[in-house]
Amino acid sequence: MKLTKTLTAFTLGATMAASAAFAEGTLTYAGSGGGLAQVMKGVFDDPFTADTGIAVNALATSDRASALKAMQVAGKVTWDVTELNPIEYATASLSGWLAPLDWSVMDPNNALPDDAKLADAGIAATFSTVMAVRTDKLPEGKQMTSWADFWNVEGFPGGRALQNQPIDNLEFALIADGVAPADVYTVLATEEGQDRAFAKLDEIKPHIAVWWTAGAQPVQMLSDGEVAYTSAWNGRITKLAAEGVPVTINWNGGGIKASYVAIVKGSENVEAGQKYISFMMTSPERAAQFASMVPYPGMVKGLYDHIPPEKGAMMPTHPNNVGDQFVTNALFWGKNLGPLNERWEDWILE
Repeated sequence: MKLTKTLTAFTLGATMAASAAFAEGTLTYAGSGGGLAQVMKGVFDDPFTADTGIAVNALATSDRASALKAMQVAGKVTWDVTELNPIEYATASLSGWLAPLDWSVMDPNNALPDDAKLADAGIAATFSTVMAVRTDKLPEGKQMTSWADFWNVEGFPGGRALQNQPIDNLEFALIADGVAPADVYTVLATEEGQDRAFAKLDEIKPHIAVWWTAGAQPVQMLSDGEVAYTSAWNGRITKLAAEGVPVTINWNGGGIKASYVAIVKGSENVEAGQKYISFMMTSPERAAQFASMVPYPGMVKGLYDHIPPEKGAMMPTHPNNVGDQFVTNALFWGKNLGPLNERWEDWILE
Protein backbone atom coordinates (compact mmCIF):
# COMPACT_ATOMS: atom_id res chain seq x y z
CA MET A 1 0.00 0.00 0.00
CA LYS A 2 3.06 4.39 -5.10
CA LEU A 3 2.82 5.82 -9.11
CA THR A 4 4.06 6.08 -12.60
CA LYS A 5 7.08 5.20 -14.69
CA THR A 6 6.95 4.80 -18.44
CA LEU A 7 6.40 1.22 -19.49
CA THR A 8 8.79 0.70 -22.39
CA ALA A 9 7.98 -1.17 -25.55
CA PHE A 10 10.65 -3.67 -24.54
CA THR A 11 8.88 -4.44 -21.26
CA LEU A 12 5.49 -4.83 -22.89
CA GLY A 13 7.00 -6.98 -25.62
CA ALA A 14 8.70 -9.18 -23.06
CA THR A 15 5.41 -9.52 -21.20
CA MET A 16 3.65 -10.65 -24.37
CA ALA A 17 6.39 -13.14 -25.18
CA ALA A 18 6.43 -14.54 -21.66
CA SER A 19 2.65 -14.90 -21.63
CA ALA A 20 2.58 -16.65 -24.99
CA ALA A 21 5.13 -19.18 -23.79
CA PHE A 22 2.84 -20.55 -21.10
CA ALA A 23 0.21 -23.22 -21.62
CA GLU A 24 -3.55 -22.85 -21.44
CA GLY A 25 -3.59 -23.93 -17.81
CA THR A 26 -1.65 -20.86 -16.72
CA LEU A 27 -2.98 -17.63 -15.26
CA THR A 28 -0.87 -14.51 -15.82
CA TYR A 29 -0.79 -12.15 -12.84
CA ALA A 30 0.67 -8.65 -13.15
CA GLY A 31 1.99 -7.57 -9.76
CA SER A 32 4.73 -5.52 -8.15
CA GLY A 33 7.46 -8.14 -8.01
CA GLY A 34 10.21 -8.15 -5.39
CA GLY A 35 9.70 -9.41 -1.86
CA LEU A 36 5.92 -9.07 -2.10
CA ALA A 37 5.86 -11.50 -5.02
CA GLN A 38 7.81 -14.03 -2.96
CA VAL A 39 5.30 -13.78 -0.13
CA MET A 40 2.39 -14.13 -2.55
CA LYS A 41 3.99 -17.16 -4.16
CA GLY A 42 4.17 -18.98 -0.84
CA VAL A 43 0.82 -17.87 0.57
CA PHE A 44 -1.39 -17.73 -2.53
CA ASP A 45 0.15 -18.85 -5.82
CA ASP A 46 1.62 -22.26 -5.00
CA PRO A 47 -1.36 -23.34 -2.84
CA PHE A 48 -3.74 -22.16 -5.59
CA THR A 49 -1.90 -24.27 -8.14
CA ALA A 50 -1.95 -27.27 -5.81
CA ASP A 51 -5.69 -26.80 -5.27
CA THR A 52 -6.78 -26.12 -8.86
CA GLY A 53 -4.01 -27.30 -11.17
CA ILE A 54 -3.79 -23.77 -12.61
CA ALA A 55 -0.25 -22.38 -12.65
CA VAL A 56 0.32 -18.70 -11.83
CA ASN A 57 2.76 -16.78 -14.03
CA ALA A 58 3.59 -13.78 -11.83
CA LEU A 59 5.07 -10.77 -13.63
CA ALA A 60 6.85 -7.81 -12.05
CA THR A 61 5.21 -4.74 -13.59
CA SER A 62 4.96 -0.97 -13.25
CA ASP A 63 2.68 1.73 -14.66
CA ARG A 64 -0.07 -0.82 -15.10
CA ALA A 65 -2.59 1.77 -16.29
CA SER A 66 -0.46 2.54 -19.34
CA ALA A 67 0.05 -1.14 -20.04
CA LEU A 68 -3.69 -1.83 -19.80
CA LYS A 69 -4.44 1.02 -22.17
CA ALA A 70 -1.91 -0.32 -24.67
CA MET A 71 -3.49 -3.76 -24.54
CA GLN A 72 -7.01 -2.42 -25.05
CA VAL A 73 -5.92 -0.22 -27.96
CA ALA A 74 -4.03 -3.07 -29.60
CA GLY A 75 -6.80 -5.57 -28.91
CA LYS A 76 -4.24 -8.03 -27.55
CA VAL A 77 -4.62 -8.76 -23.84
CA THR A 78 -1.64 -10.55 -22.30
CA TRP A 79 -2.52 -10.27 -18.60
CA ASP A 80 -5.37 -12.07 -16.87
CA VAL A 81 -5.38 -10.67 -13.34
CA THR A 82 -3.66 -7.47 -12.28
CA GLU A 83 -2.80 -5.68 -9.07
CA LEU A 84 -3.74 -1.98 -9.13
CA ASN A 85 -3.02 0.92 -6.82
CA PRO A 86 -5.89 3.38 -6.20
CA ILE A 87 -5.12 5.74 -9.08
CA GLU A 88 -4.45 2.87 -11.48
CA TYR A 89 -7.74 1.29 -10.45
CA ALA A 90 -9.67 4.52 -10.92
CA THR A 91 -8.14 5.06 -14.36
CA ALA A 92 -8.81 1.49 -15.47
CA SER A 93 -12.34 1.36 -14.07
CA LEU A 94 -13.43 4.70 -15.48
CA SER A 95 -11.91 3.75 -18.86
CA GLY A 96 -13.70 0.39 -19.01
CA TRP A 97 -10.55 -1.74 -19.11
CA LEU A 98 -11.64 -4.21 -16.42
CA ALA A 99 -13.97 -7.20 -16.62
CA PRO A 100 -17.05 -7.43 -14.36
CA LEU A 101 -16.77 -9.82 -11.42
CA ASP A 102 -19.46 -12.23 -10.24
CA TRP A 103 -19.20 -12.10 -6.47
CA SER A 104 -22.11 -14.54 -6.05
CA VAL A 105 -19.73 -17.17 -7.44
CA MET A 106 -16.53 -15.77 -5.93
CA ASP A 107 -17.88 -15.18 -2.41
CA PRO A 108 -21.03 -17.29 -1.99
CA ASN A 109 -20.69 -17.34 1.80
CA ASN A 110 -20.22 -13.57 2.14
CA ALA A 111 -16.83 -13.90 3.79
CA LEU A 112 -16.05 -10.38 2.59
CA PRO A 113 -17.72 -7.10 3.52
CA ASP A 114 -19.48 -5.29 0.71
CA ASP A 115 -16.82 -2.55 0.72
CA ALA A 116 -14.26 -5.10 -0.49
CA LYS A 117 -16.36 -6.28 -3.44
CA LEU A 118 -16.52 -3.76 -6.27
CA ALA A 119 -18.21 -4.38 -9.59
CA ASP A 120 -14.89 -4.78 -11.38
CA ALA A 121 -12.30 -5.34 -8.63
CA GLY A 122 -11.67 -6.65 -5.15
CA ILE A 123 -9.77 -4.98 -2.32
CA ALA A 124 -7.04 -7.50 -1.60
CA ALA A 125 -4.86 -5.56 0.83
CA THR A 126 -4.88 -2.29 2.72
CA PHE A 127 -2.57 0.21 4.32
CA SER A 128 -3.21 3.56 5.94
CA THR A 129 -1.67 6.98 5.83
CA VAL A 130 -1.76 7.86 9.51
CA MET A 131 -0.46 10.39 11.98
CA ALA A 132 2.79 9.22 13.57
CA VAL A 133 3.80 10.79 16.88
CA ARG A 134 7.09 10.81 18.79
CA THR A 135 5.69 10.23 22.26
CA ASP A 136 8.76 11.65 23.98
CA LYS A 137 8.21 14.99 22.21
CA LEU A 138 4.67 15.50 23.51
CA PRO A 139 3.98 18.13 26.17
CA GLU A 140 3.90 16.51 29.59
CA GLY A 141 0.56 14.90 30.35
CA LYS A 142 -0.87 15.44 26.83
CA GLN A 143 -1.68 13.12 23.95
CA MET A 144 -2.11 14.07 20.30
CA THR A 145 -5.35 12.36 19.31
CA SER A 146 -6.67 14.15 16.23
CA TRP A 147 -5.79 16.22 13.19
CA ALA A 148 -7.19 19.20 15.09
CA ASP A 149 -4.38 18.60 17.60
CA PHE A 150 -1.87 18.38 14.75
CA TRP A 151 -3.04 21.82 13.61
CA ASN A 152 -2.79 23.13 17.19
CA VAL A 153 0.82 24.28 17.07
CA GLU A 154 0.62 26.23 20.32
CA GLY A 155 -0.78 23.36 22.35
CA PHE A 156 1.55 20.84 20.68
CA PRO A 157 4.83 22.54 19.76
CA GLY A 158 7.33 20.61 17.67
CA GLY A 159 8.42 19.98 14.09
CA ARG A 160 5.83 18.70 11.65
CA ALA A 161 5.87 17.06 8.22
CA LEU A 162 3.28 16.12 5.62
CA GLN A 163 3.47 14.45 2.22
CA ASN A 164 3.80 16.73 -0.78
CA GLN A 165 0.52 15.88 -2.52
CA PRO A 166 -3.16 16.81 -2.31
CA ILE A 167 -4.31 13.23 -1.63
CA ASP A 168 -4.74 12.78 2.13
CA ASN A 169 -3.84 16.36 3.00
CA LEU A 170 -7.14 17.79 1.76
CA GLU A 171 -8.98 15.11 3.73
CA PHE A 172 -6.84 15.71 6.85
CA ALA A 173 -7.47 19.44 6.61
CA LEU A 174 -11.24 19.00 6.47
CA ILE A 175 -11.15 16.60 9.42
CA ALA A 176 -9.05 19.12 11.35
CA ASP A 177 -11.74 21.68 10.50
CA GLY A 178 -14.48 19.54 12.02
CA VAL A 179 -15.72 17.39 9.13
CA ALA A 180 -16.46 13.80 10.14
CA PRO A 181 -14.28 11.24 8.29
CA ALA A 182 -17.41 9.64 6.82
CA ASP A 183 -18.44 12.98 5.26
CA VAL A 184 -15.08 14.03 3.84
CA TYR A 185 -15.80 13.21 0.19
CA THR A 186 -19.28 14.72 0.26
CA VAL A 187 -17.66 18.00 1.29
CA LEU A 188 -14.60 17.64 -0.92
CA ALA A 189 -16.76 17.03 -4.00
CA THR A 190 -17.85 20.68 -3.90
CA GLU A 191 -15.85 23.75 -4.87
CA GLU A 192 -16.63 25.24 -1.48
CA GLY A 193 -15.27 22.14 0.24
CA GLN A 194 -12.05 22.29 -1.73
CA ASP A 195 -11.65 25.97 -0.87
CA ARG A 196 -12.28 25.12 2.78
CA ALA A 197 -9.56 22.44 2.74
CA PHE A 198 -6.97 24.75 1.19
CA ALA A 199 -7.89 27.52 3.63
CA LYS A 200 -7.27 25.12 6.52
CA LEU A 201 -3.97 24.08 4.96
CA ASP A 202 -2.99 27.75 4.86
CA GLU A 203 -3.03 27.66 8.67
CA ILE A 204 -0.58 24.77 9.03
CA LYS A 205 1.67 25.50 6.03
CA PRO A 206 4.12 27.83 7.88
CA HIS A 207 4.67 25.12 10.49
CA ILE A 208 5.53 22.25 8.13
CA ALA A 209 9.28 21.69 8.26
CA VAL A 210 9.35 19.14 5.44
CA TRP A 211 6.95 18.20 2.66
CA TRP A 212 8.07 14.61 2.17
CA THR A 213 8.08 12.80 -1.15
CA ALA A 214 9.25 9.27 -0.27
CA GLY A 215 7.93 6.86 2.35
CA ALA A 216 11.33 6.49 4.01
CA GLN A 217 11.54 10.20 4.83
CA PRO A 218 9.07 10.42 7.72
CA VAL A 219 10.63 7.30 9.24
CA GLN A 220 14.08 8.87 9.13
CA MET A 221 12.85 12.23 10.44
CA LEU A 222 11.06 10.60 13.37
CA SER A 223 14.05 8.41 14.12
CA ASP A 224 16.40 11.41 14.11
CA GLY A 225 13.99 13.61 16.06
CA GLU A 226 13.92 16.12 13.19
CA VAL A 227 10.13 16.18 13.48
CA ALA A 228 7.78 15.16 16.26
CA TYR A 229 4.60 14.67 14.24
CA THR A 230 4.10 13.58 10.64
CA SER A 231 1.86 11.70 8.28
CA ALA A 232 3.32 8.30 7.37
CA TRP A 233 2.42 4.82 6.17
CA ASN A 234 1.39 2.53 8.99
CA GLY A 235 3.66 -0.41 8.14
CA ARG A 236 6.79 1.70 8.31
CA ILE A 237 5.82 3.14 11.69
CA THR A 238 5.09 -0.32 13.05
CA LYS A 239 8.61 -1.37 12.04
CA LEU A 240 10.11 1.81 13.54
CA ALA A 241 8.36 1.21 16.86
CA ALA A 242 9.62 -2.38 16.88
CA GLU A 243 13.15 -0.99 16.57
CA GLY A 244 12.70 0.85 19.86
CA VAL A 245 11.97 4.38 18.66
CA PRO A 246 9.32 5.99 20.95
CA VAL A 247 6.71 6.44 18.26
CA THR A 248 3.02 5.60 18.07
CA ILE A 249 0.27 5.57 15.46
CA ASN A 250 -2.81 7.74 15.81
CA TRP A 251 -5.46 6.01 13.69
CA ASN A 252 -8.06 8.75 14.20
CA GLY A 253 -8.66 10.39 10.82
CA GLY A 254 -6.28 8.07 8.98
CA GLY A 255 -6.81 7.34 5.31
CA ILE A 256 -7.14 3.68 4.37
CA LYS A 257 -5.72 2.86 0.94
CA ALA A 258 -6.53 -0.23 -1.06
CA SER A 259 -4.54 -2.52 -3.26
CA TYR A 260 -7.02 -3.80 -5.83
CA VAL A 261 -7.08 -6.99 -7.87
CA ALA A 262 -9.04 -7.15 -11.10
CA ILE A 263 -9.45 -9.18 -14.27
CA VAL A 264 -8.40 -7.45 -17.46
CA LYS A 265 -11.17 -6.93 -19.99
CA GLY A 266 -10.53 -9.29 -22.89
CA SER A 267 -8.79 -11.96 -20.83
CA GLU A 268 -9.57 -15.49 -22.00
CA ASN A 269 -9.17 -16.79 -18.44
CA VAL A 270 -12.03 -15.04 -16.64
CA GLU A 271 -13.20 -18.16 -14.82
CA ALA A 272 -9.68 -18.98 -13.63
CA GLY A 273 -9.14 -15.33 -12.72
CA GLN A 274 -12.24 -15.29 -10.55
CA LYS A 275 -11.11 -18.49 -8.83
CA TYR A 276 -7.71 -16.93 -8.12
CA ILE A 277 -9.13 -13.70 -6.69
CA SER A 278 -11.58 -15.68 -4.57
CA PHE A 279 -8.76 -17.92 -3.32
CA MET A 280 -6.68 -14.86 -2.46
CA MET A 281 -9.38 -12.89 -0.68
CA THR A 282 -11.91 -15.14 1.05
CA SER A 283 -9.85 -17.30 3.43
CA PRO A 284 -9.18 -15.69 6.83
CA GLU A 285 -6.39 -18.19 7.49
CA ARG A 286 -4.53 -17.33 4.27
CA ALA A 287 -5.18 -13.62 4.78
CA ALA A 288 -3.74 -13.86 8.29
CA GLN A 289 -0.66 -15.66 7.01
CA PHE A 290 -0.10 -12.91 4.44
CA ALA A 291 -0.70 -10.07 6.92
CA SER A 292 1.70 -11.64 9.42
CA MET A 293 4.45 -11.37 6.80
CA VAL A 294 3.39 -8.10 5.14
CA PRO A 295 1.52 -5.71 7.51
CA TYR A 296 -1.09 -4.73 4.90
CA PRO A 297 -4.15 -6.87 5.69
CA GLY A 298 -7.12 -7.82 3.57
CA MET A 299 -10.74 -7.35 4.59
CA VAL A 300 -12.03 -10.91 5.02
CA LYS A 301 -14.16 -11.49 8.09
CA GLY A 302 -12.43 -13.43 10.86
CA LEU A 303 -8.94 -12.35 9.82
CA TYR A 304 -8.01 -11.10 13.28
CA ASP A 305 -9.03 -14.37 14.91
CA HIS A 306 -5.84 -15.79 13.40
CA ILE A 307 -3.42 -12.97 14.23
CA PRO A 308 -1.85 -12.34 17.67
CA PRO A 309 -3.70 -9.42 19.33
CA GLU A 310 -0.60 -7.25 19.71
CA LYS A 311 0.18 -7.60 16.00
CA GLY A 312 -3.42 -7.12 14.89
CA ALA A 313 -3.70 -3.91 16.91
CA MET A 314 -1.11 -2.33 14.60
CA MET A 315 -3.09 -3.02 11.42
CA PRO A 316 -5.46 -0.60 9.67
CA THR A 317 -8.50 -2.87 9.36
CA HIS A 318 -8.45 -4.05 12.98
CA PRO A 319 -11.90 -3.44 14.55
CA ASN A 320 -10.38 -0.99 17.03
CA ASN A 321 -8.83 1.09 14.23
CA VAL A 322 -11.01 0.93 11.15
CA GLY A 323 -13.99 2.90 12.47
CA ASP A 324 -11.92 6.03 13.10
CA GLN A 325 -10.64 6.25 9.54
CA PHE A 326 -11.90 7.12 6.07
CA VAL A 327 -11.40 4.94 3.01
CA THR A 328 -9.58 6.90 0.32
CA ASN A 329 -12.03 7.29 -2.56
CA ALA A 330 -10.10 6.13 -5.62
CA LEU A 331 -12.81 7.13 -8.09
CA PHE A 332 -12.99 10.66 -6.64
CA TRP A 333 -9.25 11.07 -7.07
CA GLY A 334 -9.31 9.44 -10.49
CA LYS A 335 -11.70 12.15 -11.66
CA ASN A 336 -10.22 15.08 -9.74
CA LEU A 337 -6.50 14.47 -9.31
CA GLY A 338 -5.50 16.53 -12.35
CA PRO A 339 -7.03 19.88 -11.36
CA LEU A 340 -6.45 19.41 -7.63
CA ASN A 341 -2.82 18.45 -8.19
CA GLU A 342 -2.34 21.55 -10.34
CA ARG A 343 -3.89 23.68 -7.62
CA TRP A 344 -1.69 21.96 -5.01
CA GLU A 345 1.48 22.63 -6.98
CA ASP A 346 0.57 26.31 -7.29
CA TRP A 347 -0.30 26.48 -3.59
CA ILE A 348 2.89 24.80 -2.38
CA LEU A 349 4.95 27.44 -4.22
CA GLU A 350 3.04 30.42 -2.83
